Amino acid sequence: MIPVTSYLAIGSNLGDRIVNIKKSIRYLKSNQRIKVKSVSRIYETPAQGGPKKQPQYLNTAVKIKTSLFPLDLLNELKIIELEFKRSNSVRWGPRTIDLDILFYDDLVFINNRLSIPHPLMHKRIFVLKPMSEIAPHFIHPLYKKNIKDLLNELGRDNEKIIPFDKG
Repeated sequence: MIPVTSYLAIGSNLGDRIVNIKKSIRYLKSNQRIKVKSVSRIYETPAQGGPKKQPQYLNTAVKIKTSLFPLDLLNELKIIELEFKRSNSVRWGPRTIDLDILFYDDLVFINNRLSIPHPLMHKRIFVLKPMSEIAPHFIHPLYKKNIKDLLNELGRDNEKIIPFDKG
C-alpha cells in the first residue's frame, strides 16, 4: 500500500499527562508502518462531556504517513491505549491516554468501530487548535472547509485554549 497522510489527536488527563503524550508519540515512531511527520504544541483544556470535575486535559495533534489501512491503524492505536491501561468504563471519562484518528487523507469511512473524519472534531477546540498548527489548510472532506476556517467558526471559544507550559 502507498503511504497516506493521516492526522491523529492525542489527549491525557490522568497520571503524568505530558509523559503519557510523549510516550505515546514514541510508540507511534517505533512502528515501522507509521512515520511521524509533525506534532503540534500541547494545549491544556477543561474536560468536555463526561463526568463533572475531571482533571484538565492535555491535547496535541500529530501528522503521520502510514501504510496501514484505517482499521489496522485503529488497532495500533488501541494497542498503545492498552499499554497505558486506558479504561473505557465511562463515556468521555478521564483517561491516561486517548488516541483518535481525525483524518485519513480525504477518506470518508464509517462502520461500527470507526468514523473518519472524526464525527465531533469540527466542534472541539481542543482538536481544531492543535490541528490548525500542523494543517491549517487541510480541507475537511465532509464540510468542505479548511481547519483554520472551522476553528474561526468556533469564535471566542478558541480563546479558551492555551499552550501548555510546564515551565
